[in-house]
Amino acid sequence: MEFDFLRATEQAALFSLKWLGQGQKETADEAACDAIRGMFDQMDMRGEVVIGEGIKDEAPGLFKGEQVGTWAEGAPRFDIALDPIDGTTNCSKGLPNSISCIAAAAPGDGTDNALQEIPAFYMNKLAYPQAVRKAWMADPSLPVSVEAPIGEVLKTTAKILNKDVRDVVVVVLDRPRNQQLIDDIRCIGAQLRMITDGDITAALAPALNTSPIDIYVGIGGSPEGVLSAAALRCLGGGMQAKIWPRDDEEKKSLIAEGWGDKLDKVYRSRDLAKGQDIFFAATGISESPLLDGVHVKGQMATTHSVLMREKSQTVRFLTTHHNLETKHIYLRSSR
Repeated sequence: MEFDFLRATEQAALFSLKWLGQGQKETADEAACDAIRGMFDQMDMRGEVVIGEGIKDEAPGLFKGEQVGTWAEGAPRFDIALDPIDGTTNCSKGLPNSISCIAAAAPGDGTDNALQEIPAFYMNKLAYPQAVRKAWMADPSLPVSVEAPIGEVLKTTAKILNKDVRDVVVVVLDRPRNQQLIDDIRCIGAQLRMITDGDITAALAPALNTSPIDIYVGIGGSPEGVLSAAALRCLGGGMQAKIWPRDDEEKKSLIAEGWGDKLDKVYRSRDLAKGQDIFFAATGISESPLLDGVHVKGQMATTHSVLMREKSQTVRFLTTHHNLETKHIYLRSSR
């Protein structure tokens, strides 16, 4: 079953590739959605999209509440979160850091949602490697928190990782809302790496042994936060996140929807991704800290993907060669 989720992200990456650098991010996103739906139509599961498109953008779908899979009697049940293209702006401009990704989790006993929907546009997030997570779990008094001053977080991280704070590498999404954070990181002297889009790969980077990134921090999308949390549970890294209302109007709306008592809650990765069995699949469209992009030479396309499972903590990196003369990409639009 998990390899079918991987095939869905592969097909999304392949079918959206022709729009890479073409300045049409909605068209690229629509192509990726079409390919994922086409793969889902063939999967023997009872799936429901709990986190999809449309929360932040007027995107072409897949949407919350959409049922996917065959829904045959006895088929396994999954809650699904996905981003057909994380980094649509980068994809449209031909820039690095765009991927297609899916998280799927089986609801456990007494669990309404295996993947927690957050009805806010943004969350303030902090992601860190396994060593930092274990140190914090052993001593929760350590200032490893999305609420702690970033200087204290970086000093603590440096000590745990046996580094000088000047050697700690921090990734932040380049947005005005993160400017004070950016200034504070520069002031303490850590190595700052700013990204323009695609914060899922950035959030996962601290948990990867192959990555030079130590910390991801800042305000980014809530759906991306849940997808990151699912993957980090598979990788063994950690994340904390807190709802960040954009303005008073959104804050009042969240309170009216019954989320007033959760505005001060610090969510851990297991709060956002709490299913019994969690899968995460992603395929690179353009190169990123997590995955290389799609490469085409003649009639051969090469994709680079990752497939993770939380139960076994297995992480597979796959390089797949597709013969475009014989490759079939199943689309919902054309059946």
